[in-house]
Amino acid sequence: MVSTRKINRRQLLKSSGLRPRDIRSVDPSLFLTNSMPCLLVREHAILLNLGSLRAMAMHECVFIFDYNSKGGKAFIETLLPRLDPKNGHGGQCMPFEIEVVEAALLSRVQCLEQRLINLEPRVQALLEVLPNRLTADILEQLRISKQTLVELGSRAGALRQLLLDLLEDPEEIRRICIMGKNCTLKKGNDEVECSVLLEKQIAEEEEEEIEMLLENYLQRCESCHGQAERLLDSAKEMEDSIAVNLSSRRLEVSRVELLLQVGTFCVAVGALVAGIFGMNLRSYLEEHVFAFWLTTAGIIVGGVVAFFLTYAYLKARKIL
Repeated sequence: MVSTRKINRRQLLKSSGLRPRDIRSVDPSLFLTNSMPCLLVREHAILLNLGSLRAMAMHECVFIFDYNSKGGKAFIETLLPRLDPKNGHGGQCMPFEIEVVEAALLSRVQCLEQRLINLEPRVQALLEVLPNRLTADILEQLRISKQTLVELGSRAGALRQLLLDLLEDPEEIRRICIMGKNCTLKKGNDEVECSVLLEKQIAEEEEEEIEMLLENYLQRCESCHGQAERLLDSAKEMEDSIAVNLSSRRLEVSRVELLLQVGTFCVAVGALVAGIFGMNLRSYLEEHVFAFWLTTAGIIVGGVVAFFLTYAYLKARKIL
């Protein structure tokens, strides 16, 4: 059964036996301060904070805060079929709170995997086109894809760390198993102690089941994180290749500019000589018939010789 209701903080604390600091971890209004994923196990409730999914699972119900969010809708779509008895296939029915935890992890991991599946072909297409086609549009697509990969890898890494912390803390797993049972944890060794022997056996079986469940989602999360990191490394290598390519082009442009400056300098020297002879002062060269042609040829030959001498000097110094 799915219903929508408004409940204030005091009623929520009273019905779940939680403390105000516990509710802060799943409060949607504190999205910026509690953005890291977490799974908190308390005596009567499990608090889930997985991206846009904020939920509180108890023995017979689950409260989904901000249920219209993307994560909330995906969680509901994943959880409802699992609670349908027709989809049980005759297998063992897991406790409600464990079904909720698995549905939350499944919806979150599937969301990350789907984003990676949609992103990978675009990145591969960009890597095939670059660095031969350097346009502003393609570079902007590469920047956006790289930013998305960083975000995806960060989220997958945070979820992986959450699962690792849970697997390394058997007390938290046992506290999930004894929820709703007449069992307690012994202080010191954290062993399960139940008033009914059958409940202890069930709790031990559920502990093993939860560990296998966490291991499965840990492997999927590590696969997603690893693939995102590999694509991100490829994008970074492509950026380095683009930077080298652009540097090579800038070097070619600088060489052309230097050659043009040398040529301009040689022409300017010739123009200086022409300007000297253009002054309205007598040099007696104007009285000779071949003086103009000799001077013009001298200017041209001198400019060409000066250009090649300067060019040879720059080549010897490995400037060009």
